[in-house]
Amino acid sequence: MELLYESLHEAPIIDKDGYEYMVHPISNGVPVLDPGLLREVVVEVMRAADLDVDKIVAPEAMGIHLATALSLQTDIPLVVIRKRSYGLENEVSLHKTTGYSESEMYINDIEPDDRVLIVDDLLSTGGTLAAICDALDDIGADIADIVVVIRKVGESALDDTDHEATSLVDITVEDGEVTIY
Repeated sequence: MELLYESLHEAPIIDKDGYEYMVHPISNGVPVLDPGLLREVVVEVMRAADLDVDKIVAPEAMGIHLATALSLQTDIPLVVIRKRSYGLENEVSLHKTTGYSESEMYINDIEPDDRVLIVDDLLSTGGTLAAICDALDDIGADIADIVVVIRKVGESALDDTDHEATSLVDITVEDGEVTIY
């Protein structure tokens, strides 16, 4: 994971009202996302994930590029959890709370007993993933695995669920630097 580690060390850190925010191509889409980095990450996700699933599930927006590349490599169908309602039959809404926002998201095309892999870019506060897991559990889906590329070390809302995420890399962001564990 040479490219991922290098990109994390090169990621700009900006101050957002006293919070050190890492700007990274995988989690923000800027700076530019090199195809080699995306390829490396998708290969590592394929190695880490349980791919014996019916569907890959990814939240909008930054999980989409990872899940799309993964779907293309595995031929597993992709479901995007959207930030807007389309009013389709059996659409399920969920409320997510993160460290910096609250909003609704909407799930379509997940059926009871679907075996799913959740893929996302970053696990920080865990609010998005926890809300997605709760909604998928309510639908009756079987969450086979959750894989995130980057996990910020510390407590998260996912800790309050029955689900655990596998991360490719664990980090902290302190004093303007990224530390990889």
